[in-house]
Amino acid sequence: METKNPKINNTKTLIHENPTTNKKLMKIVFMGTPEFAVASLRQIISTDIEVVGVITSPDKLAGRGRKVKFSDVKNFAVQNNLNLLQPTNLKDESFILELKKLNADLFVVVAFRMLPKVVWDMPKYGTINLHGSLLPQYRGAAPINWAIINGEKQTGVTTFFINEKIDTGKIIDKQIVDIMPTDTAGTLHDKLMNTGSELLTKTILKIQSGHYSEIEQDTLINDKIKDAPKIFKEICKINWQKQLIEIYNFIRGLSPYPAAWTELIDEENKKYSLKIFETKIEVEKHGLNYGTILTDNKNYIKVSVKEGFLYLLEIQLQGKKRLKIKEFLNGFDATKIKIINH
Repeated sequence: METKNPKINNTKTLIHENPTTNKKLMKIVFMGTPEFAVASLRQIISTDIEVVGVITSPDKLAGRGRKVKFSDVKNFAVQNNLNLLQPTNLKDESFILELKKLNADLFVVVAFRMLPKVVWDMPKYGTINLHGSLLPQYRGAAPINWAIINGEKQTGVTTFFINEKIDTGKIIDKQIVDIMPTDTAGTLHDKLMNTGSELLTKTILKIQSGHYSEIEQDTLINDKIKDAPKIFKEICKINWQKQLIEIYNFIRGLSPYPAAWTELIDEENKKYSLKIFETKIEVEKHGLNYGTILTDNKNYIKVSVKEGFLYLLEIQLQGKKRLKIKEFLNGFDATKIKIINH
């Protein structure tokens, strides 16, 4: 794609400098679906950037009543009288024509589906994406979850230009975010959502001004690349044979969604699925088999693992509500269950 007034132009880094840039406002089309994207859209419309269109997923039928459910981005767009498009097919000719008529300078993507080239290659300044990791690390659908599961101490957000391959385009901006030992995927999601909204707006304004850089991702690869693939239910099952800290990180990295789980069996050989959302660590030597449940049936449940015990603090039994452990023990006899530990 043609770039604007390059000061340095090679295959690795491109620095744009244009002190005489026209002060005309940048016109953008915003694409996104979940809450994570709403924070960025809210931040963008609070500036002088002109949002000429918002693209989000089609409405869905959800719940037992099969009621129509709008995406978070659609709800926000409607509330703020933004021009809204909900294509079912991103390659549809009528959609492409409608998109061209918006005459946007830049497309901005946050938590949306993969775009065909006919879309991302359309605007004058290209299409940028906000990703919830420090690229090139954790490319993929679930960077927040995998950063915590892998025990990272830091992650962040990155803005980059979209190209043919997922999450591999030239980087424009980054912002580091610390991961606290008690962070879950949920709390880290909110940190990255807020930090990302500020970074994305900053990036758009840089492109508008003509003062920005592009960095090839391959120049930043100094270590093994860790991927962030989509997470499925079978991946979320807890392996009680792993180290204490590994299991702790695994649980918080999947909390609150999709949630780590284990399988229980009672004295009548009835099996249950148990989701675990919050735990705490107790380092202690013991001779118990890993995956053994210990409880006073009133205040606590803990599970024996390598190097100690994991206290269960917030759980959800199959078909029941999510509860704190004391609430759970008020109506359940934990002495009659065992973990099925394959």
